[in-house]
Amino acid sequence: MAAKVVQIRIFPLKSCDGFAQEKARVLPSSALQYDRQFALIDSSGSLINAKIHPRIHQLNLQVDPIHRRFQVAERDGRREIQGSLDDDGRILSDWLSDFFSLDVSIIENGATGFPDDLDAAGPTIVSTATLQTVADWFEGLSLDEVRRRFRANIEVGGVEPFWEDRLVHAGPNLQRFRIGKITFIGVNPCPRCVVPTRDSQTGKVHPPLFSQQFAKNREATLPDWADRSLFPHYYRLSTNTRLLEPRTVDPEAAEIQIGDRVEVLDSTSI
Repeated sequence: MAAKVVQIRIFPLKSCDGFAQEKARVLPSSALQYDRQFALIDSSGSLINAKIHPRIHQLNLQVDPIHRRFQVAERDGRREIQGSLDDDGRILSDWLSDFFSLDVSIIENGATGFPDDLDAAGPTIVSTATLQTVADWFEGLSLDEVRRRFRANIEVGGVEPFWEDRLVHAGPNLQRFRIGKITFIGVNPCPRCVVPTRDSQTGKVHPPLFSQQFAKNREATLPDWADRSLFPHYYRLSTNTRLLEPRTVDPEAAEIQIGDRVEVLDSTSI
């Protein structure tokens, strides 16, 4: 069975809920259009994200980047507001400032978004089988909850667990792969922070010692063909990517969609 794209998820506001869509445009920066296009900052300009502010998990904050609308409420249903990002941005900032007890502003970058690593600004990729395997490691953890915790952009079906590790290898040459008509390179297996250890709805660490157990299982199940030199630690999941030739992608052909084949190509020197 061929590797195919089975899910595409975009996260318009960094550290907040995403949504599934049938297709996504790849920008010249390597980022998917609208992904992490917005972010929250405090008065010093520092990002307000889930790594530092676990209360963000308690927000149901949805941003529609196409129609430039927002809707926000606490997950228990209290204090819901909605409006236009352009006309009601101050209302949203005031609401969030009150929630976080900080001076909060929302910022936007439609060209690159706000990735953790500008050298790997392309979509993060994982297989459905990988996510299900991780769910099976922890009693009571569902496939959808694992999706919410690890927040990958592209999910690949028709392949074995940890297949996405084939998209990257060490050495002077970089691994190429193609999604539909677009060629990417794998950068590294994505190192993970504290966020996946937490319940996506409450922000509480669950189950206890999540990262330690994850790393232990990840090392034990690393495929024989995987390059262990890429794993200085084993708390890593999904593959970080970028375009083979950033900023030269044809805007008219730069779409990924559900059903596209994912093909591993020869490695190349950059």
